[in-house]
Amino acid sequence: MLTINFSPFPNLETERLLLRRVDSNDIKEIFALRSNPETMKYIPRPLVKTNEDALEHIAMIDSKIDSNEGINWAITLKDNPKLIGVIGHYRIKPENYRAELGYMLLPEYHGKGIVSEAVKEAVKYGFQVMKLNSLEAIIDPDNYASAKVLEKNGFVKEAHLKEYEFFEGRFLDTVIYSILNK
Repeated sequence: MLTINFSPFPNLETERLLLRRVDSNDIKEIFALRSNPETMKYIPRPLVKTNEDALEHIAMIDSKIDSNEGINWAITLKDNPKLIGVIGHYRIKPENYRAELGYMLLPEYHGKGIVSEAVKEAVKYGFQVMKLNSLEAIIDPDNYASAKVLEKNGFVKEAHLKEYEFFEGRFLDTVIYSILNK
């Protein structure tokens, strides 16, 4: 079985981006991401309502890293340490050499290729360092921008699950994309 270890924390770098550990200094940006109905439109999770909620979210990210159950990076531009988004490997299944990739970006940074650049680096880390065999991304079928990012990075649509999740009084469809380490 796969052994996962995120200590020491791995900072990642791309041409324009530095992917670093999320910390309590990111509270304002985490709040902005997770409290905004627009950024959360395709993510069936409760909105963050207070700074305390945002701090709890950061603490949850930390606990997953510390227990080697998941890893999240703050997406930042190289010339500015401010968090503009997050990306990470969730629901890691070491016994299946598989993890789920997820990401979010503040709306003012959409359409600049930032998520795609971060996805490319996170996929590389997942395959080369974590030694995963496959990655999946689970998205809302109406999230066309995310589907485009995934397809651009070699992910293939594998499934469209009807009424897969129940959230806020309604059933939601889910689309699963995946990529193999080939």
